[in-house]
Amino acid sequence: MQIPVKLAASWIDAGKSIGKSTCPMARPKISVAPMLAYTDSHCRYFLRLLTPGALLYSEMITAAAIVRGDAQRLLAFDPAEHPLALQLGGCDARELAQAARIGEQFGYDEINLNCGCPSDRVRSGRFGACLMSQPALVADCIQAMREAVDIPVTVKCRTGIDPMPADAADEYGFLTRFIHRVAQSGCDVFVVHARRAVLGGLSPKQNREIPPLQYDVVERLRADFPALTLILNGGVRTLQAVREHLRVFDGVMIGREAYQNPYLMAQLHQAVCDPQWTAPSREQVIEQFVPYVQARLKEGHRLSGMIRHIQGLYAGLPRARSWRRFLVEQAARPAADTDVLVDSLRIVRAAA
Repeated sequence: MQIPVKLAASWIDAGKSIGKSTCPMARPKISVAPMLAYTDSHCRYFLRLLTPGALLYSEMITAAAIVRGDAQRLLAFDPAEHPLALQLGGCDARELAQAARIGEQFGYDEINLNCGCPSDRVRSGRFGACLMSQPALVADCIQAMREAVDIPVTVKCRTGIDPMPADAADEYGFLTRFIHRVAQSGCDVFVVHARRAVLGGLSPKQNREIPPLQYDVVERLRADFPALTLILNGGVRTLQAVREHLRVFDGVMIGREAYQNPYLMAQLHQAVCDPQWTAPSREQVIEQFVPYVQARLKEGHRLSGMIRHIQGLYAGLPRARSWRRFLVEQAARPAADTDVLVDSLRIVRAAA
């Protein structure tokens, strides 16, 4: 079954100028983490205006939702979003393989299995971080997906889980057993969030903040598994930190900082990917976002659902709070359109 990506021509036209990656690496060294309720298609299009080369990820989507639900609604994206990975949640090898195949047909560049989400809802479905205690099952899922698609199949995990299974001798041994077994299935790319996942007692937000960062553990993995591609995730917020981590790891994944301070992505592309590339100004980014917003408004999407993703663009700069307030208040008006974006620029221009 061939599933087309049905996109309005105006979306494609709006994205032609930004859909070409200038990053010379076969696999981008910079990526943006899959973030539930954040990295939707609107967000990814906006981020692509800031970074021609970073690998972007979808929100986690369950394999069951894709196979049994409205795949077109869940998976459609703008061509400008490439390179783009689809993150899947699930633990049924056959269903994951079917969802991966559908994702490939939609045009995604990579399939990633979520073995790191600690939320109770995800855990009750037997996927996410709790899968780290079942490396053989994960290996079966990876093998099934690899046999179903021709694009890379990767894993995102934590450094461990708390509580650990009773048969785990020690935390690092638990982690290496997982990595080794899954790698045997043919997976050679692991994105490692450098924190253990506390299963129960902490919210997903707390699980991103309370468990201590364990960069040393991931560095130890780097030494013990030199043939694998290891991408570091967790707590990376500055250009300097990215540079330091890239001395050790094959790539760095940026999480909440890419959302709260998205202009960092432009700075990273210039510094890490292409020093000859000229980063657009923040004002230019807004102006380039307007045609996309216009096209989506015509299709019935809400303005507030799009501009919520851009509110960190002026983070740390004068008048940023006033600019955000203007966007939120004006976007709530019934007849609000892209004039809100254009008019907002007078606030930040006044601060220049």
